[in-house]
Amino acid sequence: MSSAVLRHVEPLLSIKAPLFAGLGAAVLLAVVILSVALFGKADLQPPLARGGVTPAPIQTVHTAAELRIAPADEPPVIEFVEPEGADEIRLAGVEDRFETPQTHTTGSDPADAEARHAARSQGREALAPAPLPGLSENGPNGPLPIIPANGLRSSRAYARPFHGDPGAPTIAVVIGGMGLNRSVTQSAIDDLPPEVALSFAPYTRDLQHWVDLARAAGHEVLIEAPMEPFDYPNNDPGPQTLLADGSPADNLARLEWVLSRTTGYFAVSNYLGARFSASEPAMTQLLASLEERGVAFLHDGAGRRTVIDAAARATDVQYAIADRVLDEDPSPSAIDDHLLTLEALALQNGVALGAGFSYPTTVNHVRDWANGLDSRGYQLAPPSAVMARRRLQARLAAEARAMEPEPEQVTDNRWSRPPAEASGGGEHAPAAPASGH
Repeated sequence: MSSAVLRHVEPLLSIKAPLFAGLGAAVLLAVVILSVALFGKADLQPPLARGGVTPAPIQTVHTAAELRIAPADEPPVIEFVEPEGADEIRLAGVEDRFETPQTHTTGSDPADAEARHAARSQGREALAPAPLPGLSENGPNGPLPIIPANGLRSSRAYARPFHGDPGAPTIAVVIGGMGLNRSVTQSAIDDLPPEVALSFAPYTRDLQHWVDLARAAGHEVLIEAPMEPFDYPNNDPGPQTLLADGSPADNLARLEWVLSRTTGYFAVSNYLGARFSASEPAMTQLLASLEERGVAFLHDGAGRRTVIDAAARATDVQYAIADRVLDEDPSPSAIDDHLLTLEALALQNGVALGAGFSYPTTVNHVRDWANGLDSRGYQLAPPSAVMARRRLQARLAAEARAMEPEPEQVTDNRWSRPPAEASGGGEHAPAAPASGH
């Protein structure tokens, strides 16, 4: 084509090019629409898988004995298969304690409580059922403890055995007021460590039943003697209260009523009694009666320690005084502070003894505190063990004092001799007076 023709056509091509491109695109879209209409649906959704996926079969998991790897044509599931003919596998020194938890109820039916307690106390070292042969006699109101011909005492026979480390700091705890609230009493029996002793109020209904439950759970038991407080009778511990100014016959009769309420206790503890504990004659009579019957005595520490110590030395009774009342202030923080104080006292003195009351807060805090006691380097012991250790310490201290030589009496005889002789005739001796004056 000649250059003249191209010069005439070039402007036309530049003007018509966009029009031709649009017409071409329209023709192509029409072809696509026609093809879809003839050969398929205009479904613009993404393609879906056809047929689905069959889930892997559920495999039975067996206890661990040997590892089986599934063949290649099976899903990659790992299972543990018990070897044929194998006995139950156990690890040496490891006890199987994964038992089905027992459902806890709070009913007050004694039969129900006994059944629940039997389930909970499995694995604990139960104490022998009371009464033990030969340790009691018939009294006017029931059995009274006695010392038989073989010399066995209730303070030893009904105590919880203890075989702890004599060099470890040791702490004992007793919770009093047991039996006054049935649900709290059941919780204390079930949830507290067996080393924690439980002290029962003498007015408790079904008292022997509760004592039996406590001993079956491993707790050693005390019985509380109500004693006169300073604000008596406005604060009245009950009709069998021992009185500071009461006659010896009346107080003995009331004490024997308390002792005959149940069997299986190793010691008597006080219920109130600040005024009674301040009377040395009254305390001496009480402790002498307990010593005669082979029963120990534990005081919660809310009284005059010097009077109690003096009466105990006079009667030679096995006794102990608590170092702290845990819940004099029953707030959680105060209870925790007193428990920490017991730990400090155990580090300082070797042993420590705390006393509390049957408040739910006290029971819960003692339970939680005791759970981690071993990991902190302490050991929990029954109060009878602390009594025995303190008694041994006192005896050894007395023997050590008796073996100490008497201090020598140094007598200065210088003034019993003549002045010249007393001075020793040294250069500082006074000159003899000149004769012939």
